[in-house]
Amino acid sequence: MIVSEIDAQTLKQRMDAGEPVELIDIRSEAEVAQGVLPEAQHLPMHLIPMRMHDLPRDKEVILYCRSGARSYQACAFLQQQGVGNVLNLRGGIIDWARHGFDIQAA
Repeated sequence: MIVSEIDAQTLKQRMDAGEPVELIDIRSEAEVAQGVLPEAQHLPMHLIPMRMHDLPRDKEVILYCRSGARSYQACAFLQQQGVGNVLNLRGGIIDWARHGFDIQAA
């Protein structure tokens, strides 16, 4: 299965343009305490199977983690469950920070 991805620069451009995106941080509580992307919601990876029906269906949902590996797996899982509007942030919050984009306190 091929997971759709978005890179940090494209995501930043879309956010700056005011496009409606739903950012979901799937990292642990300890990781989230170190900072999050602007306007991101926290949904720990282990809760996705129980909460996937709460994800919006009317706009893209972008999942991210530290490096993009866990969020890639979560996107693959959601696609297998019929949720087609999910994207993985390639490189995760590490790549976002590498570009110097804003990280907010949780």
